[in-house]
Amino acid sequence: MSSFRHPVGPESSGVYWRRRALVAGVLLLVVVVVVLIVVGRGSGSSSASAPSASASASAGSSDGSSSGSSSGSSSSGVGTSTPSASPSASSAPGEAASCSKDQIELTPVVDKRTYGPTEDPRISMSITNTGTADCHMDLGSAQQVLTISSGEEQYWSSKDCQTGGTNQDVTIKAGQELTTPAIAWDRTRSSATTCDSSRPAVTGGGASYHLQVAVGDLASKESAQFVLN
Repeated sequence: MSSFRHPVGPESSGVYWRRRALVAGVLLLVVVVVVLIVVGRGSGSSSASAPSASASASAGSSDGSSSGSSSGSSSSGVGTSTPSASPSASSAPGEAASCSKDQIELTPVVDKRTYGPTEDPRISMSITNTGTADCHMDLGSAQQVLTISSGEEQYWSSKDCQTGGTNQDVTIKAGQELTTPAIAWDRTRSSATTCDSSRPAVTGGGASYHLQVAVGDLASKESAQFVLN
């Protein structure tokens, strides 16, 4: 014990104390390193197991939310698809009944009542569903007929030289009015035999004419009167 406190040797006692301090410091450093390694390994294995547990919980949560979301979207899908499907189904021509004659009103339409010597009348028709239910009918150009007459004599018909007429089934909603595109009448007299030749002009100078319209076997009840100057 006395040799430890009072080193014996050729060197001075200060040298021996420094050597002992150095050895003690090295030993202390080794101990610290060992402790750090042990502690580091322990905390490392703990953190490695945490993600695993977290992953399980996350997977369980994911499964639960997935099934919940699936059943939720499934029920909401039924709720949203049904309303959106209904309007398109009701607007389909097949869902409405065919239009009856007393349900449809045809009206001849002229853009003016009096025309100057160089003005061509523009003629068309309106189709109105006067009933309380939707209905459908063929409104294609093959079914439309516009006729111009004066007195008891017919002067012009859209059917005389028509080519490429089409058929088009159209649903007309209750109370709805449709108007066909207007066409210009060139103030000539038509017939099926004058399609490839010039036609004679009709009389102007204040002469009165009437436009009547029809769709298939349904005709307008009244005519539209106009004057050619």
